[in-house]
Amino acid sequence: MSKKIILTGGGTAGHVTPNLALLPRLRAEGYEIHYIGTAEGIEKSLVDGLEGVTYHTISAGKLRRYFSLKNLTDPFKVVGGIFQAKRIINKVKPDVVFSKGGFVSVPVVIAAKGMAPIVAHESDYTPGLANKITARFADRVCVTFEDTLKYVGAKGVHTGTPIRPELYGGDRQRGLDFTGFSGEKPILLTMGGSQGAQAINDALRSALPRLTRSFDIIHLCGKGKKDASIAEPGYVQYEYISKELPDLFAAADIILSRAGANAIFEFLALAKPALLIPLPLSASRGDQILNAGYFARKGYAMTLDQAGLTPDTLFDSIHDLYDRRLSFISAMSGDSTADGTDEVLDVIRSEAEGSKR
Repeated sequence: MSKKIILTGGGTAGHVTPNLALLPRLRAEGYEIHYIGTAEGIEKSLVDGLEGVTYHTISAGKLRRYFSLKNLTDPFKVVGGIFQAKRIINKVKPDVVFSKGGFVSVPVVIAAKGMAPIVAHESDYTPGLANKITARFADRVCVTFEDTLKYVGAKGVHTGTPIRPELYGGDRQRGLDFTGFSGEKPILLTMGGSQGAQAINDALRSALPRLTRSFDIIHLCGKGKKDASIAEPGYVQYEYISKELPDLFAAADIILSRAGANAIFEFLALAKPALLIPLPLSASRGDQILNAGYFARKGYAMTLDQAGLTPDTLFDSIHDLYDRRLSFISAMSGDSTADGTDEVLDVIRSEAEGSKR
């Protein structure tokens, strides 16, 4: 009889990509794989239709820390999602449920309690609201940062985060061919997460005439954020890249990015020095600030607060990063916890096997 697993997580790409990283290994180990997400979330576009994965949809209400009229209706969506998830779980009868977080995970984990072992995973330095809720129902809570263990109690296990295996297969020459760059200049890869980062986009574009004297620049600017008026030699922009991303990573010498946990651990796994500009407190709960601070303390990255972001500070910081790149590469290359795929799978296997005892 094949083993069965239900994966869940969504809302942003960061709540989906670690699940995607596990898929090849789960398939190789003979798991029947199911995924529970929403009908309209990014998780559907990234997961639905993948080989060997059955995608199920439920309703899910967003969890907010601020006042919104939707706070009056979304709890009913969560309750509805719990009943929908229970029906799916009862039909699939999984050996284990793995939750990557995001608001869609809450009804799934609540529904799974008592029906299957639950493994949750927290990517950020401190748990988000959804994972604070799901951790109460989970049997084990995997964490990316060792410092996060103090927030999750006895259920916690430091695993790191799963890294998509295809990222290791990037080819520099393919990346150069795709962008049209010669490789004579060092390459700066700029990315702002799946939704883009307007503040970074604006500062980078203002600094382009000076930056392109020293760097060729690949800019992943986010959906709807390309600027067709820019025709700067040594600069290419894309809304979003999927298949070619490993090649762009291989071509890049340094990276400019937000500080989402999954992204920065991919930089660590690939030993790519980065300048991190975390989302400010005005636009987040501060998790990226903590993520970036951890990487700076470890000597893996430089940080620049958005409040201090100008074309001039960006220009100076990028040059500083490139000048110091070898020290960052050396520090990152010595970290044995960069890729947590094996460690997360060990926890999943342990819980799945325990369900059969």
